[in-house]
Amino acid sequence: MPSTLPSIITLPHGRCPPLHIMAPTWRHLLKLMARLAGTRVEPTVEALAQTKDVLRLRVVVQFTRNPPERQEWCTVLWFTVDHPVPPDLPATAAFSSTDTLPFSYTTNLTHMNALLRSGVDTATSKLYTIPATATVPYPTLPISFPNLALYLQAALDEARRTDKRLARMVDTCFPTYTEPPEVEQQGKVGGLFRKALGKRKNKPQQARTANEDTYDLVTPFMSDEWG
Repeated sequence: MPSTLPSIITLPHGRCPPLHIMAPTWRHLLKLMARLAGTRVEPTVEALAQTKDVLRLRVVVQFTRNPPERQEWCTVLWFTVDHPVPPDLPATAAFSSTDTLPFSYTTNLTHMNALLRSGVDTATSKLYTIPATATVPYPTLPISFPNLALYLQAALDEARRTDKRLARMVDTCFPTYTEPPEVEQQGKVGGLFRKALGKRKNKPQQARTANEDTYDLVTPFMSDEWG
């Protein structure tokens, strides 16, 4: 991935390795995405030509550290275009598990990134495949980065309500991250992004910089959401 993100990130449909982005923490990654209102993820022209179905995004969250003695975890997001599991494939139900890579990630195992090969839950890696639920479906493509940040926060909220591993992973790897109190109206732009970005525990209000406070208020928002 180049050091400067392009305004359009294209994803193919088929035998291609997943794209990934990395940030120091979960909060850093959501903050980055929320700022990049001009950046979006969309399928390639070839991918659109291959199917008439709506193309959806499959996201895998990974927290990793190397070496194992290192205290800090990094956050990695992996992206592919969703690919239906062939009906004749054995054990298709396994691909619906949150600790199994989606089928779209397994179509090119030869070129799979070493990070993804490092395992679901090891001393250096924790993986979570975001599932589709009634309230948090797979995002449709194209999707803007701010809306992708909202999708990720919605997935974390869902994980907290249903005791899924993603919530425990975030709390374990980033114990200083916590959800803000439910005092904002979720229909407001500021409230949505404060919800998405969270806040640090035990951080006094006066310690926040003017830039942080301004950022919470002026971050651009696109109202089409992710579905």
